[in-house]
Amino acid sequence: MKAVEAFDLVKTFSGGVRALDGVSFSMGDGEIFGLLGPNGAGKSTAVRILSTLTLPTSGEARVGGVDVVAEPATARRVFGLVAQASGVDRDLTGRENLMLQAQLHGLTGARARSRTDELLKLIGLTDAADRLAGKYSGGMRRRLDVVTGLVHEPRIIFLDEPTTGLDPESRSELWDDLEALRRESGVAMLLTTHYLEEADRLADRVAIVDHGRIVAEGTPDELKSEIQGDTVAIELFESERTEILIDHPGVTSVRRDGLHVYAQVRSGAEALPRILSQLEADGVPVKAATVSRPTLDDVYLFHTGHTIHAVEEDSA
Repeated sequence: MKAVEAFDLVKTFSGGVRALDGVSFSMGDGEIFGLLGPNGAGKSTAVRILSTLTLPTSGEARVGGVDVVAEPATARRVFGLVAQASGVDRDLTGRENLMLQAQLHGLTGARARSRTDELLKLIGLTDAADRLAGKYSGGMRRRLDVVTGLVHEPRIIFLDEPTTGLDPESRSELWDDLEALRRESGVAMLLTTHYLEEADRLADRVAIVDHGRIVAEGTPDELKSEIQGDTVAIELFESERTEILIDHPGVTSVRRDGLHVYAQVRSGAEALPRILSQLEADGVPVKAATVSRPTLDDVYLFHTGHTIHAVEEDSA
């Protein structure tokens, strides 16, 4: 049985805005599956449908084999949800937050206390258990958020942008916690993120989401292997230049995204000096240039024609 199955999900809001446009994917038990894309791509809408918080316009979805539209109450017993906005009550201690969640899920007495202690130990908050959550750091509160979704021992947990707003150190610590959680509990995780490094680090498989559609799916390595050679990234000074022609035998493809030009080349070390010489000869000033092996950012650019960062900057 699959942990999660989505079949041709469509979600249209008032005004004709189509947040999801035929999304289909599945994930297995114990798997970490990443939905990668910028804010507004449709990732959170997919999670809201799977977690029974909104109905699809059309399509089907099952969680743990349960139809989330036909049997929402049954489905809720199968999964846990960690939303983008923190659900931690800052006026309660860490222990009290977990005990409250336990009671909401029907756990009482010794069982509730035992489960609370297990989860506090799992995320390293035993020593801080009786401090008000409002006194926690952002990273500590987010770790508490994660385990509140695990109180009832679900098979699946939905993590909607779990590290947004965290500093790099706290983000890395939460990644470690999630990897340990999967090892120790075997829980399947559906992760939405716009952080390329996060998807690369955590996800067994990734689906790239763009304008409500899945445009590519596979393991991070499989997706990156689609792009042969190296990536030469060039940042220009002049926004008015609309056409950049890089005519070099080693260049296999070129994409323009605002002030940035991305060229796929067979050998970055050989191609970069010649490309820069040609741009100088053409009178095109270059602000910066780098060579790198393919990343998920390159994969996203390859399939969509733009970078995640560019989409988010345009939205802002």
